[in-house]
Amino acid sequence: MQNKHVLISGASIAGTTLAYWLRRHGFQPTVVERAPAIREGGYKIDIRGAALDVVSRTGVLDTVRAHRTDVQGGSIVNAAGKRVATLDGDTFGGREGGDAEILRGDLNRILYDLAADGVEYRFGDSIASATEVETGVEVVFDSGESRVFDLVIGADGLHSNTRALAFGPEGQFIKDLGYYVSIYSVPNHLNLDRWELTYVAPQRTALTYSTAKDTGAKAMFLFASEPLDYDRHDPEAQKKLLADAYANESWEVPRLLEALGEAPDFYFDSLSQVHLDHWSKGRTALVGDAAYCASPASGQGTSLALVGAYVLAGELAAAKGDHRTAFAAYEREMRHFVEENQKLGPSNIKHMVLRSKRQISVQLTILAILGRLPGKERMMAKVIEPIQKAAKAITLKDY
Repeated sequence: MQNKHVLISGASIAGTTLAYWLRRHGFQPTVVERAPAIREGGYKIDIRGAALDVVSRTGVLDTVRAHRTDVQGGSIVNAAGKRVATLDGDTFGGREGGDAEILRGDLNRILYDLAADGVEYRFGDSIASATEVETGVEVVFDSGESRVFDLVIGADGLHSNTRALAFGPEGQFIKDLGYYVSIYSVPNHLNLDRWELTYVAPQRTALTYSTAKDTGAKAMFLFASEPLDYDRHDPEAQKKLLADAYANESWEVPRLLEALGEAPDFYFDSLSQVHLDHWSKGRTALVGDAAYCASPASGQGTSLALVGAYVLAGELAAAKGDHRTAFAAYEREMRHFVEENQKLGPSNIKHMVLRSKRQISVQLTILAILGRLPGKERMMAKVIEPIQKAAKAITLKDY
Protein backbone atom coordinates (compact mmCIF):
# COMPACT_ATOMS: atom_id res chain seq x y z
CA MET A 1 0.00 0.00 0.00
CA GLN A 2 1.38 3.40 -1.01
CA ASN A 3 0.31 6.90 0.08
CA LYS A 4 -0.96 5.74 3.46
CA HIS A 5 -0.66 9.08 5.25
CA VAL A 6 -3.68 11.18 4.28
CA LEU A 7 -4.59 14.61 5.60
CA ILE A 8 -8.32 15.42 5.58
CA SER A 9 -9.27 19.06 5.95
CA GLY A 10 -12.64 19.33 7.70
CA ALA A 11 -14.32 17.21 10.39
CA SER A 12 -17.66 17.42 8.61
CA ILE A 13 -19.89 14.51 7.55
CA ALA A 14 -17.66 13.96 4.51
CA GLY A 15 -14.49 14.28 6.59
CA THR A 16 -15.49 11.95 9.41
CA THR A 17 -16.92 9.36 7.00
CA LEU A 18 -13.76 9.46 4.90
CA ALA A 19 -11.58 9.11 8.00
CA TYR A 20 -13.49 6.01 9.08
CA TRP A 21 -13.31 4.27 5.72
CA LEU A 22 -9.66 5.16 5.09
CA ARG A 23 -8.69 3.75 8.46
CA ARG A 24 -10.77 0.64 7.80
CA HIS A 25 -8.93 0.15 4.50
CA GLY A 26 -5.54 0.40 6.20
CA PHE A 27 -4.62 4.06 5.67
CA GLN A 28 -3.47 6.44 8.41
CA PRO A 29 -5.73 9.52 8.23
CA THR A 30 -5.22 12.81 10.04
CA VAL A 31 -8.16 15.24 10.26
CA VAL A 32 -7.61 18.97 10.75
CA GLU A 33 -10.61 21.07 11.78
CA ARG A 34 -10.76 24.82 12.35
CA ALA A 35 -13.46 24.51 15.05
CA PRO A 36 -12.34 23.64 18.60
CA ALA A 37 -14.40 20.43 18.62
CA ILE A 38 -16.89 18.41 16.60
CA ARG A 39 -19.83 20.67 15.76
CA GLU A 40 -22.96 19.67 17.64
CA GLY A 41 -26.61 20.44 16.88
CA GLY A 42 -27.37 21.77 13.42
CA TYR A 43 -30.40 21.32 11.23
CA LYS A 44 -32.24 18.11 10.38
CA ILE A 45 -30.98 16.20 7.37
CA ASP A 46 -32.22 13.19 5.42
CA ILE A 47 -30.37 9.98 4.58
CA ARG A 48 -31.88 8.13 1.66
CA GLY A 49 -31.04 5.91 -1.29
CA ALA A 50 -27.37 5.04 -1.71
CA ALA A 51 -26.41 7.07 1.37
CA LEU A 52 -28.59 4.80 3.50
CA ASP A 53 -26.61 1.87 2.12
CA VAL A 54 -23.35 3.61 3.10
CA VAL A 55 -24.62 4.14 6.65
CA SER A 56 -25.59 0.46 6.79
CA ARG A 57 -22.17 -0.65 5.54
CA THR A 58 -20.55 1.65 8.08
CA GLY A 59 -22.39 -0.28 10.78
CA VAL A 60 -24.26 2.59 12.40
CA LEU A 61 -27.75 2.32 10.87
CA ASP A 62 -29.36 1.21 14.14
CA THR A 63 -27.63 4.05 16.00
CA VAL A 64 -28.80 6.56 13.41
CA ARG A 65 -32.37 5.30 13.69
CA ALA A 66 -32.17 5.62 17.48
CA HIS A 67 -31.36 9.33 17.00
CA ARG A 68 -34.11 9.99 14.47
CA THR A 69 -35.89 13.32 14.69
CA ASP A 70 -39.27 11.56 14.72
CA VAL A 71 -40.94 14.59 13.14
CA GLN A 72 -44.58 13.55 12.78
CA GLY A 73 -45.77 16.07 10.22
CA GLY A 74 -45.77 19.59 8.91
CA SER A 75 -48.27 22.34 8.23
CA ILE A 76 -48.31 25.42 6.04
CA VAL A 77 -49.71 28.39 7.97
CA ASN A 78 -51.04 31.77 6.94
CA ALA A 79 -50.22 35.13 8.51
CA ALA A 80 -52.73 34.52 11.30
CA GLY A 81 -51.19 31.14 12.12
CA LYS A 82 -54.06 29.08 10.70
CA ARG A 83 -52.96 25.72 9.31
CA VAL A 84 -54.08 25.73 5.70
CA ALA A 85 -52.39 22.50 4.59
CA THR A 86 -50.99 19.55 6.56
CA LEU A 87 -48.95 16.52 5.51
CA ASP A 88 -47.35 13.63 7.39
CA GLY A 89 -43.67 13.87 8.27
CA ASP A 90 -42.30 11.56 5.58
CA THR A 91 -44.31 13.21 2.82
CA PHE A 92 -43.38 16.68 4.08
CA GLY A 93 -39.71 15.68 4.02
CA GLY A 94 -39.74 13.76 0.75
CA ARG A 95 -38.94 10.44 2.43
CA GLU A 96 -40.03 6.88 1.76
CA GLY A 97 -39.53 3.43 3.26
CA GLY A 98 -36.40 3.19 5.36
CA ASP A 99 -35.17 6.77 4.82
CA ALA A 100 -33.82 8.32 8.01
CA GLU A 101 -33.99 11.91 9.27
CA ILE A 102 -31.47 12.97 11.93
CA LEU A 103 -29.88 16.15 13.19
CA ARG A 104 -26.68 16.90 11.34
CA GLY A 105 -24.70 17.20 14.57
CA ASP A 106 -25.97 13.85 15.84
CA LEU A 107 -24.85 12.09 12.66
CA ASN A 108 -21.45 13.77 12.80
CA ARG A 109 -20.98 12.75 16.42
CA ILE A 110 -21.87 9.13 15.61
CA LEU A 111 -19.35 9.06 12.76
CA TYR A 112 -16.67 10.81 14.81
CA ASP A 113 -17.03 8.38 17.72
CA LEU A 114 -16.75 5.51 15.27
CA ALA A 115 -13.49 6.82 13.82
CA ALA A 116 -11.96 8.36 16.95
CA ASP A 117 -9.62 5.43 17.58
CA GLY A 118 -6.84 5.22 15.03
CA VAL A 119 -7.49 8.65 13.54
CA GLU A 120 -5.49 11.73 14.54
CA TYR A 121 -7.69 14.82 14.99
CA ARG A 122 -6.22 18.34 15.09
CA PHE A 123 -8.94 20.68 16.32
CA GLY A 124 -8.56 24.46 16.38
CA ASP A 125 -6.18 24.41 13.42
CA SER A 126 -6.26 24.74 9.65
CA ILE A 127 -4.06 24.50 6.56
CA ALA A 128 -2.13 27.71 5.90
CA SER A 129 -0.28 26.42 2.83
CA ALA A 130 0.10 23.18 0.91
CA THR A 131 2.96 22.62 -1.53
CA GLU A 132 3.42 19.47 -3.56
CA VAL A 133 6.96 18.15 -3.19
CA GLU A 134 8.75 15.03 -4.41
CA THR A 135 7.74 12.98 -1.38
CA GLY A 136 4.14 14.21 -1.03
CA VAL A 137 2.45 17.43 0.05
CA GLU A 138 4.23 19.73 2.49
CA VAL A 139 1.57 21.29 4.71
CA VAL A 140 2.09 24.27 6.97
CA PHE A 141 -0.67 24.66 9.57
CA ASP A 142 -1.97 27.90 11.02
CA SER A 143 -0.41 26.74 14.30
CA GLY A 144 3.01 26.95 12.61
CA GLU A 145 3.75 23.23 12.48
CA SER A 146 4.93 21.79 9.17
CA ARG A 147 4.39 18.18 8.05
CA VAL A 148 4.51 16.16 4.84
CA PHE A 149 1.52 13.99 3.92
CA ASP A 150 1.17 11.60 1.00
CA LEU A 151 -2.24 13.00 0.03
CA VAL A 152 -4.50 15.92 1.03
CA ILE A 153 -8.30 15.71 0.82
CA GLY A 154 -10.50 18.79 1.14
CA ALA A 155 -13.73 18.02 2.98
CA ASP A 156 -14.12 21.59 4.21
CA GLY A 157 -17.40 22.70 2.71
CA LEU A 158 -18.77 25.26 0.28
CA HIS A 159 -16.04 27.81 1.09
CA SER A 160 -13.27 25.20 1.04
CA ASN A 161 -9.85 26.47 2.05
CA THR A 162 -8.27 23.37 0.50
CA ARG A 163 -9.96 24.06 -2.83
CA ALA A 164 -8.76 27.66 -2.79
CA LEU A 165 -5.17 26.59 -2.13
CA ALA A 166 -5.11 23.91 -4.84
CA PHE A 167 -7.53 25.20 -7.48
CA GLY A 168 -7.79 28.97 -6.96
CA PRO A 169 -10.36 31.51 -5.70
CA GLU A 170 -13.85 30.17 -5.10
CA GLY A 171 -15.58 32.69 -7.36
CA GLN A 172 -14.80 30.62 -10.45
CA PHE A 173 -16.42 27.48 -9.00
CA ILE A 174 -19.42 28.66 -6.97
CA LYS A 175 -22.77 29.17 -8.72
CA ASP A 176 -25.18 31.40 -6.78
CA LEU A 177 -28.79 30.22 -7.07
CA GLY A 178 -30.19 33.61 -6.04
CA TYR A 179 -31.30 32.76 -2.50
CA TYR A 180 -30.01 32.86 1.07
CA VAL A 181 -30.57 30.51 3.98
CA SER A 182 -30.29 30.98 7.73
CA ILE A 183 -30.94 28.57 10.58
CA TYR A 184 -30.45 28.69 14.34
CA SER A 185 -31.88 27.45 17.64
CA VAL A 186 -34.88 29.22 19.18
CA PRO A 187 -37.08 28.66 22.24
CA ASN A 188 -40.02 26.36 21.50
CA HIS A 189 -42.57 29.07 22.33
CA LEU A 190 -45.21 27.43 20.12
CA ASN A 191 -44.89 24.18 22.10
CA LEU A 192 -44.33 22.15 18.96
CA ASP A 193 -44.11 18.41 19.50
CA ARG A 194 -42.08 16.89 16.65
CA TRP A 195 -43.85 19.15 14.22
CA GLU A 196 -42.92 21.72 11.57
CA LEU A 197 -44.74 24.95 10.72
CA THR A 198 -43.96 26.85 7.51
CA TYR A 199 -45.03 30.37 6.60
CA VAL A 200 -44.71 31.51 3.00
CA ALA A 201 -44.69 35.13 1.82
CA PRO A 202 -43.66 36.45 -1.59
CA GLN A 203 -39.92 35.71 -1.99
CA ARG A 204 -39.59 34.79 1.69
CA THR A 205 -40.19 31.56 3.62
CA ALA A 206 -39.87 31.09 7.36
CA LEU A 207 -40.32 27.88 9.31
CA THR A 208 -39.80 26.43 12.75
CA TYR A 209 -39.76 22.85 13.94
CA SER A 210 -39.09 20.67 16.96
CA THR A 211 -37.54 17.21 17.03
CA ALA A 212 -37.46 14.29 19.45
CA LYS A 213 -35.17 14.70 22.47
CA ASP A 214 -34.88 18.47 21.89
CA THR A 215 -36.64 20.79 24.32
CA GLY A 216 -36.01 23.77 22.04
CA ALA A 217 -36.74 24.32 18.39
CA LYS A 218 -35.04 25.48 15.20
CA ALA A 219 -35.92 28.44 13.01
CA MET A 220 -35.07 28.46 9.33
CA PHE A 221 -35.33 31.25 6.78
CA LEU A 222 -35.08 31.09 2.98
CA PHE A 223 -35.33 34.23 0.88
CA ALA A 224 -34.67 35.39 -2.67
CA SER A 225 -32.11 38.13 -3.15
CA GLU A 226 -29.57 39.62 -5.47
CA PRO A 227 -26.00 38.86 -4.31
CA LEU A 228 -25.36 40.43 -0.90
CA ASP A 229 -22.03 42.02 -0.02
CA TYR A 230 -21.01 40.90 3.48
CA ASP A 231 -18.17 39.40 5.47
CA ARG A 232 -19.00 35.73 5.97
CA HIS A 233 -16.85 35.76 9.12
CA ASP A 234 -19.00 38.52 10.69
CA PRO A 235 -22.16 36.93 12.19
CA GLU A 236 -23.49 40.23 13.51
CA ALA A 237 -23.53 41.69 9.98
CA GLN A 238 -25.28 38.53 8.75
CA LYS A 239 -27.90 38.77 11.49
CA LYS A 240 -28.68 42.32 10.42
CA LEU A 241 -29.07 41.21 6.80
CA LEU A 242 -31.52 38.53 7.90
CA ALA A 243 -33.50 40.91 10.11
CA ASP A 244 -33.66 43.49 7.31
CA ALA A 245 -34.87 40.87 4.82
CA TYR A 246 -37.79 39.97 7.10
CA ALA A 247 -38.56 43.44 8.47
CA ASN A 248 -42.30 43.98 9.02
CA GLU A 249 -43.10 40.35 8.20
CA SER A 250 -46.05 38.75 10.00
CA TRP A 251 -46.85 35.39 11.61
CA GLU A 252 -44.24 34.41 14.25
CA VAL A 253 -41.34 35.92 12.31
CA PRO A 254 -40.70 38.86 14.69
CA ARG A 255 -40.52 36.52 17.68
CA LEU A 256 -38.23 34.09 15.87
CA LEU A 257 -35.93 36.99 14.98
CA GLU A 258 -35.84 38.07 18.64
CA ALA A 259 -33.86 34.88 19.38
CA LEU A 260 -31.07 35.93 17.02
CA GLY A 261 -29.05 37.60 19.73
CA GLU A 262 -28.90 34.50 21.93
CA ALA A 263 -28.45 31.88 19.20
CA PRO A 264 -25.26 29.84 19.82
CA ASP A 265 -25.44 28.11 16.44
CA PHE A 266 -26.37 30.87 13.99
CA TYR A 267 -25.76 29.95 10.34
CA PHE A 268 -26.15 32.19 7.29
CA ASP A 269 -25.01 31.66 3.71
CA SER A 270 -26.04 31.82 0.10
CA LEU A 271 -27.77 28.89 -1.54
CA SER A 272 -25.04 27.97 -3.97
CA GLN A 273 -23.59 25.05 -5.85
CA VAL A 274 -20.01 24.07 -6.63
CA HIS A 275 -19.07 23.00 -10.16
CA LEU A 276 -15.57 21.83 -11.12
CA ASP A 277 -14.34 20.04 -14.22
CA HIS A 278 -12.16 17.83 -12.01
CA TRP A 279 -12.19 17.09 -8.29
CA SER A 280 -8.47 16.43 -7.98
CA LYS A 281 -5.21 18.11 -8.82
CA GLY A 282 -1.99 16.22 -8.28
CA ARG A 283 -2.03 14.76 -4.78
CA THR A 284 -5.02 16.85 -3.62
CA ALA A 285 -8.66 15.83 -4.03
CA LEU A 286 -12.02 17.21 -2.89
CA VAL A 287 -15.09 15.49 -1.47
CA GLY A 288 -18.57 16.57 -0.36
CA ASP A 289 -19.58 20.23 -0.58
CA ALA A 290 -16.00 21.28 -1.34
CA ALA A 291 -16.19 19.36 -4.62
CA TYR A 292 -19.87 19.30 -5.61
CA CYS A 293 -22.13 21.18 -3.23
CA ALA A 294 -25.72 20.75 -4.44
CA SER A 295 -27.07 23.37 -1.97
CA PRO A 296 -29.36 22.67 1.01
CA ALA A 297 -32.32 23.07 -1.36
CA SER A 298 -31.41 19.76 -2.99
CA GLY A 299 -32.00 17.82 0.24
CA GLN A 300 -29.05 15.67 -0.82
CA GLY A 301 -25.95 17.39 0.57
CA THR A 302 -25.45 14.84 3.33
CA SER A 303 -26.07 11.95 0.96
CA LEU A 304 -23.47 13.28 -1.48
CA ALA A 305 -20.98 13.61 1.39
CA LEU A 306 -21.57 10.07 2.67
CA VAL A 307 -21.48 8.43 -0.75
CA GLY A 308 -18.55 10.52 -1.99
CA ALA A 309 -16.42 9.68 1.05
CA TYR A 310 -17.23 5.98 0.77
CA VAL A 311 -16.36 5.88 -2.93
CA LEU A 312 -13.16 7.93 -2.60
CA ALA A 313 -11.84 5.77 0.23
CA GLY A 314 -12.86 2.62 -1.62
CA GLU A 315 -11.14 3.60 -4.85
CA LEU A 316 -7.94 4.50 -2.97
CA ALA A 317 -8.03 1.06 -1.38
CA ALA A 318 -8.77 -0.68 -4.70
CA ALA A 319 -5.81 1.13 -6.30
CA LYS A 320 -3.57 0.23 -3.35
CA GLY A 321 -3.01 3.93 -2.70
CA ASP A 322 -2.16 4.92 -6.28
CA HIS A 323 -3.78 8.35 -6.21
CA ARG A 324 -3.80 8.92 -9.97
CA THR A 325 -5.76 5.74 -10.62
CA ALA A 326 -7.98 6.21 -7.56
CA PHE A 327 -8.89 9.86 -8.14
CA ALA A 328 -9.81 9.16 -11.77
CA ALA A 329 -11.97 6.19 -10.76
CA TYR A 330 -13.63 8.24 -8.00
CA GLU A 331 -14.71 10.84 -10.55
CA ARG A 332 -16.01 8.21 -12.97
CA GLU A 333 -18.08 6.56 -10.26
CA MET A 334 -19.47 9.77 -8.79
CA ARG A 335 -19.99 12.16 -11.73
CA HIS A 336 -23.46 10.98 -12.85
CA PHE A 337 -24.68 10.72 -9.25
CA VAL A 338 -23.50 14.26 -8.54
CA GLU A 339 -25.07 15.69 -11.68
CA GLU A 340 -28.45 14.09 -10.97
CA ASN A 341 -28.49 15.40 -7.41
CA GLN A 342 -27.32 18.88 -8.32
CA LYS A 343 -30.31 19.21 -10.65
CA LEU A 344 -32.56 19.09 -7.59
CA GLY A 345 -31.31 22.36 -6.07
CA PRO A 346 -32.60 24.88 -8.64
CA SER A 347 -35.76 22.83 -9.12
CA ASN A 348 -36.66 22.43 -5.44
CA ILE A 349 -36.01 26.01 -4.36
CA LYS A 350 -38.70 27.28 -6.72
CA HIS A 351 -41.25 25.34 -4.66
CA MET A 352 -39.75 26.41 -1.33
CA VAL A 353 -39.62 30.16 -1.98
CA LEU A 354 -42.56 31.43 -4.06
CA ARG A 355 -42.39 34.62 -6.06
CA SER A 356 -45.93 36.07 -5.85
CA LYS A 357 -49.13 36.01 -3.79
CA ARG A 358 -50.91 34.30 -6.67
CA GLN A 359 -48.30 31.53 -6.81
CA ILE A 360 -48.63 31.06 -3.05
CA SER A 361 -52.43 30.86 -3.26
CA VAL A 362 -52.35 28.27 -6.04
CA GLN A 363 -49.77 26.05 -4.33
CA LEU A 364 -51.51 26.17 -0.94
CA THR A 365 -54.84 25.30 -2.55
CA ILE A 366 -53.29 22.30 -4.28
CA LEU A 367 -51.67 21.10 -1.05
CA ALA A 368 -54.87 21.56 0.94
CA ILE A 369 -56.89 19.55 -1.59
CA LEU A 370 -54.22 16.89 -1.86
CA GLY A 371 -54.18 16.41 1.90
CA ARG A 372 -57.87 15.46 1.86
CA LEU A 373 -57.98 13.22 -1.20
CA PRO A 374 -58.13 9.40 -0.96
CA GLY A 375 -55.03 7.80 -2.41
CA LYS A 376 -52.98 10.88 -1.61
CA GLU A 377 -49.99 8.67 -0.74
CA ARG A 378 -49.69 7.51 -4.35
CA MET A 379 -50.04 11.06 -5.61
CA MET A 380 -47.39 12.38 -3.23
CA ALA A 381 -45.07 9.53 -4.24
CA LYS A 382 -45.05 11.06 -7.71
CA VAL A 383 -44.13 14.44 -6.22
CA ILE A 384 -41.12 13.06 -4.34
CA GLU A 385 -40.08 10.70 -7.15
CA PRO A 386 -37.32 12.98 -8.56
CA ILE A 387 -35.41 13.16 -5.26
CA GLN A 388 -35.73 9.42 -4.71
CA LYS A 389 -34.53 8.73 -8.24
CA ALA A 390 -31.50 10.98 -7.78
CA ALA A 391 -30.74 9.41 -4.39
CA LYS A 392 -30.44 6.00 -6.05
CA ALA A 393 -28.54 7.13 -9.16
CA ILE A 394 -25.41 5.14 -8.30
CA THR A 395 -24.64 1.46 -7.76
CA LEU A 396 -22.17 1.18 -4.93
CA LYS A 397 -19.23 -1.15 -5.27
CA ASP A 398 -18.33 -3.51 -2.46
CA TYR A 399 -14.77 -2.41 -1.82
